[in-house]
Amino acid sequence: MDGPGPQRVAEESVRRYLAGDAAARALGVTVSSVAPGAVTAHMTIRPEMLNGHGTAHGAALFAVADIAFAMACNSHGPAAVARSCGIEYLAPARAGDAVTATAVERSVAGRGGIYDVAVTRDADGLLLAEMRGHSRLLPPGAG
Repeated sequence: MDGPGPQRVAEESVRRYLAGDAAARALGVTVSSVAPGAVTAHMTIRPEMLNGHGTAHGAALFAVADIAFAMACNSHGPAAVARSCGIEYLAPARAGDAVTATAVERSVAGRGGIYDVAVTRDADGLLLAEMRGHSRLLPPGAG
């Protein structure tokens, strides 16, 4: 008998991951779309997420991107962690802005994966940041 298909594995893996992610809950991150290797996550920029210039702190934008990346690289079932991430900030977000982080798998080879994450402002689709994450599958039983 066949096991659950890739879509069901992705949905269950992301549900479990998100349920255990205290940081995502504290930031108010939600998920609207899940597929094997891909996740769309959402967050609203709150006043306590602003930097000294009155715009969204880079850490807030990185956080929503990193959370989407984490869920995408864990969507295949086995536990995966970030090996490295790089982010480019392109435009500011402000308090009250709803933002979306869309993570997409680009490559998986052996235990390593590469994911691209676009963070956009919902109101106008403006690209706020681009992140590239490199994942590493944990040995079985380690995660």
